[in-house]
Amino acid sequence: MRGKRIAVGVTGGIAAFKAATLVSRLSQLGADVRVIMTESATRFVTPLTFQILSRNHVAVDTFDEKDPSVVSHIDLADHADLIVIAPATANILAKMAHGLGDDMLSTTLLATRAPILVAPAMNVHMYENPVVQENLQILRDRGVFVIDPGEGMLACGYQGQGRMAEPEEIIARIEKILDASLPDWKGKRVVVTAGPTREPLDPVRYFTNRSSGKMGYAIAEAAARTGAEVVLISGPTSLTTPPGVRRVDVVRAEEMLQEVLKALPRADIIIKAAAVADYRPATVLDRKMKKRAEEVEIRMERTPDIAWEIGKRKGDRFLVGFAAETDDLEENAREKLRRKGMDLIVANDVTAEGAGFEVDTNIATVYDRNGPVAKWPKMSKEKMAERLIALIGERLNDR
Repeated sequence: MRGKRIAVGVTGGIAAFKAATLVSRLSQLGADVRVIMTESATRFVTPLTFQILSRNHVAVDTFDEKDPSVVSHIDLADHADLIVIAPATANILAKMAHGLGDDMLSTTLLATRAPILVAPAMNVHMYENPVVQENLQILRDRGVFVIDPGEGMLACGYQGQGRMAEPEEIIARIEKILDASLPDWKGKRVVVTAGPTREPLDPVRYFTNRSSGKMGYAIAEAAARTGAEVVLISGPTSLTTPPGVRRVDVVRAEEMLQEVLKALPRADIIIKAAAVADYRPATVLDRKMKKRAEEVEIRMERTPDIAWEIGKRKGDRFLVGFAAETDDLEENAREKLRRKGMDLIVANDVTAEGAGFEVDTNIATVYDRNGPVAKWPKMSKEKMAERLIALIGERLNDR
């Protein structure tokens, strides 16, 4: 955090008092903090409070130009490594979603190229209003980071979701966004596959696997934080699209292959984290198969090998695959890497506790053609995704 330039936008909600703690803590951690307040926010906490805590002038009025050598809102926009809005009211979310700039904070947000993190805080019914949720989704789709409010007793007397996230939680998210270990991939295009595929047997049944998509989604989020354009080709999951990521939904392996081939010509990096079904029913029934016989035989056929197809066409592109194994981990992973033309493969033993499908953690070893290059102990999938993106960045630099 030391030396990072963080602009904190404070809007008019009772949670503005928490922003004072946030600014104080950021300053103590060595960040250069500049506070921008809306006029409404000054009704809850005075600018003097934030000036003392940040040791910097507090911006409120767009036309209060104290330094004639700069335009204040442009200078603040250019200054920031990150802009945090805490609390973020329904009003500022609407302005951001629809491009309004009628005060110091909203004009600064329009002018900045820095990442933006919003911490919504409002009455539970306001937060659940479809318009507010739509605005939040618009912002997420544009790459704005959102830290969801907590649940509990609200200042208005209602019980429910709407409490601004605690300052320490916001700081943890800030540290994650500003993680300096991630490479700068501005101008690059990353394609990530994630989740399972479903291969239908009849209108109500299908073959699939236990993949939740969590690893692939974490990779897509980490890749987006590098500034890259990220396309996430996802099988069926219940996960939320990461900020700044364009998601393409598919169901069957054949559909995933077609979308990957469509995205391939413009791709620089392909990370194939999806757990694609290896086989599908040779015949798909148009009516539900009735339960009559004691036994039933279903003939299966191979699905397309997406990684192999990419390997044939990859050229100078960087290809990373995954190997979920239950035995002979290194042998199987290295053979798969060689056969499919991968640059790296991330292998994990899905029988190990804390690794594999449907959990929030993973344990993995990364191999290249010469053998193991990284061995990662049990950690969150988000942290492993960051390490993988950093490792790919090092390999690209070596090239």
